Amino acid sequence: MDTQDQHGRQDQHGRRTVPKRAVPSRPRGRLRLLAGGLAALALTAGLATPLNPAPDQASAEDGGKKVLTVAVAQSVDSLSPFLAQRLLSTSLHRLTYEYLTNYDAKDNKAIPGFALSWKSSADKLTWTYTIRENSKWSDGKAATAEDAAWTFNKVMSKEGTATANSNFVTNFKKVTAPSPTKLVIELKEPQATMAALDVPIVPKHVWEKVDDISKFNNDKMPVVGNGPFILSEYKVDQYVKLKANKNFWRGPAKFDELVFKTYKDQDAAVSALRKGEVSFVAGQPALTPAQAASLKNEDNIKVNEGPGRRFFALATNPGAKTKDGKKFGDGNPALLDKRVRQALFLSVDREALVDKVFQGHAVEGAGYIPPRFSTYAWKPSADQKMAYDPKRAARLLDEAGYKKNGDGTRVGKDGKPLNLRILCHATDPNDKAVGKYLKEWWGDLGIGLKVNCLDDVSVPWYAGEYDLAFDGWSVNPDPDFVLGIHTCAALPVKAKESAATDNFICDKKFDELYGKQLAEYDPAKRADIVKQMQSWLYDSGYMNVLAYPNAVEAYRTDQIKSITTMPTAAGNIYGQDGYWSWWSAVPADGKSSSKDGSSTGVIIGIAAAAVVLVGGGILFALRRRSTAEDRE
Repeated sequence: MDTQDQHGRQDQHGRRTVPKRAVPSRPRGRLRLLAGGLAALALTAGLATPLNPAPDQASAEDGGKKVLTVAVAQSVDSLSPFLAQRLLSTSLHRLTYEYLTNYDAKDNKAIPGFALSWKSSADKLTWTYTIRENSKWSDGKAATAEDAAWTFNKVMSKEGTATANSNFVTNFKKVTAPSPTKLVIELKEPQATMAALDVPIVPKHVWEKVDDISKFNNDKMPVVGNGPFILSEYKVDQYVKLKANKNFWRGPAKFDELVFKTYKDQDAAVSALRKGEVSFVAGQPALTPAQAASLKNEDNIKVNEGPGRRFFALATNPGAKTKDGKKFGDGNPALLDKRVRQALFLSVDREALVDKVFQGHAVEGAGYIPPRFSTYAWKPSADQKMAYDPKRAARLLDEAGYKKNGDGTRVGKDGKPLNLRILCHATDPNDKAVGKYLKEWWGDLGIGLKVNCLDDVSVPWYAGEYDLAFDGWSVNPDPDFVLGIHTCAALPVKAKESAATDNFICDKKFDELYGKQLAEYDPAKRADIVKQMQSWLYDSGYMNVLAYPNAVEAYRTDQIKSITTMPTAAGNIYGQDGYWSWWSAVPADGKSSSKDGSSTGVIIGIAAAAVVLVGGGILFALRRRSTAEDRE
């Protein structure tokens, strides 16, 4: 179903956040275990101090403050880090709270965050983190290991807190804080993601006063945090404002204020960029080819394009059910037949979609993990590949008992026509464009299709009241999170309630493979298991990955002098696995031009290295989620 991608889930579920879900980026998108001994690099700012504030209009309107305004297409699903799944929401939490570790913008290696270092016992069952002493909450109180222990224990309690990050703590046995600078996590079984626990650490002294966390939106302003920004103002479906945390341990951000402004119309957001009303626009979740082309020759505007960390897919309802097996929803029973799902798969021309819809600004889909993450990326073999083949699709439908009648309509043995519904994000032009092709292709097969475009697809998605849905997530360098949302453990406890599941998939074989990859410390062996999981998803027909869209976004060079992409060589700005872009952004002096060489390259300088002890000499990698409204 952000990251965090999915049902809005920009909700690529972010899901793109409903289901499109991140991305994630819980982005609902984290580096995990990679290889032997590790030197963690601490990033420090090597940025020039701006001479002048942002454009005159912004300065006049905002009292001379340097303000960076980001146009977004997604709504906030929750300001609570225990509940949020959409990419926008999880991105806000990366800005306002510290995580135990962060990720190097250059190569995604795990580096110190709230924790200065970490190490494991010989049996890998006990992990000890040294918590930094120079982190403070924005209300002045010290941030300590006790806050981290309270946070993890609260997620483990599942008292309305397991929606967003429960997969990280399922294997936890006990979490304690023996001292203000020492956090100890005991595991039931070895876990290869202990340097990539993408869980925002919250202040115990604030949250322990909350009566019911499952209903708490964390909207008492200003929100107490210890990240580079402080959440200061929020208006539903209009804007979110954050001010720079002047006491942030890495140093304050260069912009005084960061604003995420909601635009339901993507063309309106692009128009606002042209007028200088916003500093940056990323689209839904990317700019369309036409929008990007129209901006490339504009003065004072730079278009950034890099390999995406998201996938764009069709999700098939496998039959919604709760953890105890209670079925609900009204998914078409025809889709419970693997032959029908594969027939739909075979009648989609992914190459044509990349060419016609994305106009080359994407890579044809295959496995669940985008090729940007080469360690885990997978492609089917020639014999396994389900390429565009309408004739084979027709044969499979015939075998499944759905044959054409005299009118050319596919009907089942009960005589009822095979008509399907697909959930579409009303704000995502790609959903609508692909929907038209699907109606044509599936119509040729004799299948009817209703494209149901909604502003909020999360309601029918969580209720299981759909047949198919446009889905997508922002994937993290470590794929654990986006794989975990397809396990039985992610299913809802009660029908129609929100849960970690993306698409109600629950299969014993997949669960076994998930457990194996989580416990595997050998990078090559773990990657092989992850590829087996992708192979299973591909063959099942539940997830048809159509494309991996490029990250296409734009910003004004007369407002932003420089900003960090991730990865720095060629990556994205919006929805990162970290806070580098907005924390590193340097205000322009108002005189720069898009043609004068302003670059989106890395601005952060690597200043110091600290040796990080990782049990058994093993180094870690990371994670997280997405979609047009993806959950990160």
